Amino acid sequence: MDSAQQEKVRKFEEFVDRRLKPDLVHAIGERDKVFEQQKIFSDLRRNIENLEKNSVTSLRTRVNLGSEVYMQADVPDTRHIFVDVGLGFHVEFTWSEALNFIAAREEKLARQIEEYTRLIASIKAQIKMVCEGIRELLQLPVTEV
Repeated sequence: MDSAQQEKVRKFEEFVDRRLKPDLVHAIGERDKVFEQQKIFSDLRRNIENLEKNSVTSLRTRVNLGSEVYMQADVPDTRHIFVDVGLGFHVEFTWSEALNFIAAREEKLARQIEEYTRLIASIKAQIKMVCEGIRELLQLPVTEV
């Protein structure tokens, strides 16, 4: 193999290592964050539905103050709840308003997960294509995975 081919192979490998693999790791990390948000909203929806189903209008609970320090809290009226809508803002909702907001947010999160999944598949395809190009440059036999 001549030095021009070696240089091409080196550039392809560098492109995969410095661009595609970090992009793949970042996309997977971002999708995981969206999955976490989706779980939070799913849990909130389930809790609100349980409150509605059991007609709970007040409750006693433990609140995490931070650093795993808890205190007991009494909630005199559970019919209105505060939901984190992002950027540090919390909005007071009735149960039905909160469920509508959660449904809309869950749809948005599902779309984001689909977009990240397509991006991840695209990056993986690009990596495979570059590896195939390297294989052809090196004139290696095709191996089935």
